Formats: sequence, structure tokens, C-alpha cells
Amino acid sequence: MAKDNVLHACRSCGYQTTKWMGKCPTCKEWDSFEQITELGRSKAKKGSGPKAIALHDVEMGGHGAIRVRTGLGELDRPLGGGLVAGSLTLIGGDPGVGKSTLLLMACNRLAAKGPPVLYASGEESAQQIRLRATRLGVDAENIFLLASTNWSHIEEACRELKPSVLIIDSVQTVSVPALTSLPGSVSQVRDVAHRAMTLAKGSTTAVMLVGHVTKSGDLAGPKVLEHFVDTVLYFEGDGRSSLRVLRSVKNRFGPAGELGFFEMVDSGLKEVPDASKRLLAERRADAPGTAVIASHEGSRAMLAEVQALVGPSGPHTPARMCVGVERGRVQMLAAVLQKAGVPLQDRDLYVNAAGGIRLHEPAADLGMMAAIASSMLDRQVPEDTVWIGEIGLVGEIRAVPHPGLRLREAVRHGFRRVVGPGRMQSDVPPGLEFVPVSTVREALDLLRE
Repeated sequence: MAKDNVLHACRSCGYQTTKWMGKCPTCKEWDSFEQITELGRSKAKKGSGPKAIALHDVEMGGHGAIRVRTGLGELDRPLGGGLVAGSLTLIGGDPGVGKSTLLLMACNRLAAKGPPVLYASGEESAQQIRLRATRLGVDAENIFLLASTNWSHIEEACRELKPSVLIIDSVQTVSVPALTSLPGSVSQVRDVAHRAMTLAKGSTTAVMLVGHVTKSGDLAGPKVLEHFVDTVLYFEGDGRSSLRVLRSVKNRFGPAGELGFFEMVDSGLKEVPDASKRLLAERRADAPGTAVIASHEGSRAMLAEVQALVGPSGPHTPARMCVGVERGRVQMLAAVLQKAGVPLQDRDLYVNAAGGIRLHEPAADLGMMAAIASSMLDRQVPEDTVWIGEIGLVGEIRAVPHPGLRLREAVRHGFRRVVGPGRMQSDVPPGLEFVPVSTVREALDLLRE
């Protein structure tokens, strides 16, 4: 009989060793090791494993070729067109952002198509889930609930039901009885994820794991958890807005970086297919310090509002506060503007991406610069103008990818003027005025007119 192994694993990074250590040599955390016990496994017989086959002999009719649409377009988009049968998907987000609500609504659409769906919860009882389902209007007959934190129970239910989709909410609450560590520990999360991957790859069941996000914004558990899964989605909300963004950061079956938009209402989550309209709905165009930018996320363009407030600083160091945009990027733009003749060295600066969106790409630079300069000069930015362009360290305006998609989105929402780098000239559609700028000083001159 094989002997059990006693190991010590780091709670932060998952590093394993046979001896306890005070400091992890990988992540440098102190007192992060916990003891785990792995049951001994018998050695596999020679020749019992799978055989290698030629690429052209692989049949495409199996679970790897089937996509199942969830019925929620804004969920299918980040998934690459729907759930792939036999795939493993991880959805992370802050507590209360709406992960369980989103998946329960998806269950209703999926179960209405025929095959059963299994919702396994380690955080709520079956009665609590039923209460929330009633509020959301979820009443499909083929939804099965399992309130258990034991992986063996989940696996047994899957063998009996053979569901098309298995949802585990959440992966941090489920444990494998063979391990002695507590649920949520590195060893448990990693083993549950590995067993879920084995279950998915050995069947046509698409498995979706719910993961919590830590204060630092990372998924709780070992980083290797994201390597196990096929798709990683983040459900984001800033707590101030009802807008929710589902962002794809990894996808083996489609493009990463796709976004899905939802709005939290009394009856659950409502899809927002036109993100630009939603983000600009409350814009006050007649006030200084606001500008519209055209961002490109995944396969679609969207318009967003950037706000800036410049005010006198007290005796303290001038503040640089940012919401929805990178603080380092704003500091760089402030330095470029100061060199171009806009004195910001003794001013507090606040920059916000309105509506709860997070802007990551450099194409928003020109719009942020226009909003900052507009607030500093107390001059209104023309309300029918969209700003597109990346700003370099020497003040040059650089071209951005996918200019055609951005310009067509501007036209679709009634904007008549675009300011951007000269290389976009050939992509400008008819009826749209284009103002080329090559430096920050040229862009500032437009605001002073």
C-alpha cells in the first residue's frame, strides 16, 4: 500500500516543501506555510495511459467542437461566442458584485433549452438559492441544486445527472476529503480546480468556477488556478455605479479582452448592448473638464467620458487622485502638459472615467489631456468632439489601432468632429470633420480658440 505524503504548502503562492519554513523562498511571505497530507497513490501500470495520435486523425465531433450559447449576449461575448462543452471557466469578482446572480440567470436560459444544469453551492442553502431565483424570475425545470462543500458529492451528482453545465459557487468553499487542510487553502483550491478540470475534459460538461477577489484585486487562491482553466472572466463594479463589466482576461477558445456590460436593477442584471449610450447618458457637456474618448475593447469600440478637476493645492504635496484610469499615466500626462505651458506643479488633480468603466489603453491619453487642460483653463470642450490619440513623452500625438471602428462609433452616436493623429485621415467616414494634431501644443491651441 502506498505511503501518505506529509507536505507544507505556502498559502500565498502554493510553493511546496517537505519541511516547514518560516519564510517562503518564492513569494517571501512569513508564516505562510501550512501542513497538508496527500494520500498515497498506487503506481500506474506500464502501457495503461493514453496513446499519442496524429493531428489529422483527431475527430472534431466531440466535446471540443460544441459551443453552447447561454442566452445572455453580454455573457457570450467575453466567452468567445458561448460555453465550449468540456471547458473550465473561472469567474472572479468582489463580494456582492453579482456573480451568483449572473450565473443563476444564465442557468435559467441554459436549462430552458433542454439539458439539465447543476448549480452546486457551498455558500448558500438550497432554500436561499430558491428565494433568490424567485426574485430573479428563474423557474426552469431542468435546474438542479446541490448545497454541499464536499467535492465527492458534486462529482457523484454529475455522474447521475450528466449536466450540460456545472456551476461551483464558490471554489474556495469546496474541499477534497483526502486532504487534511481547510477549505480555501492553497492545496484545497488547487486540488478542487484540478479535479474540476479532469471532470470537464473527460465529459461534455462545461464547468464554471466562481472565485473571490482579494483586496489587492487578485483572485483568491494560488495563481496557478488561472493556469488550470480555459477561460478567466472578471466581473467588475466600482460600488458607486449600477454598471457591471464582465472582462475576459484569458480565453483559449476566443479573443481575450472582450467586455460584456450589465446594469444591476431590482430584478437582477440587465444587459447593456449599447455601452456607449449608457456611459454618455449622464454627461454634462456644458461644463469644463469633460471630454469624450473612443476606446477599443476586444472586438468593439465604445465611447466613454473622461472627467478632470484641477484646483489649487494647499501647503501639502499636490494630490493626484484617479478613478478608472492608471495613476502613472495621469502623472505622465501632467508632466507633458506642464512642459507644454500648463502649470500643474502646484495644483491638485483629479481624473475620473465616468460611469464605472476602467480605461486601460493609451488611446485615451488625448481625451484625458483635453479634460485636464479644459479644467485648468476653465474652457469648455466642444460637446460634439471626440478625442482619440496616444501621447508620447516628448508631447507627440501617436496613432492608435482600429481607427475605423472608433470613428464609426463616433458617427453612430451623433458626433460631428474628431481630433486625432494625422494618420487617421484615410479612415474618416463621410460627414465627419477631422482635425489632425501632431503635438500636445497643437491640441491645446484648439481649446484656447
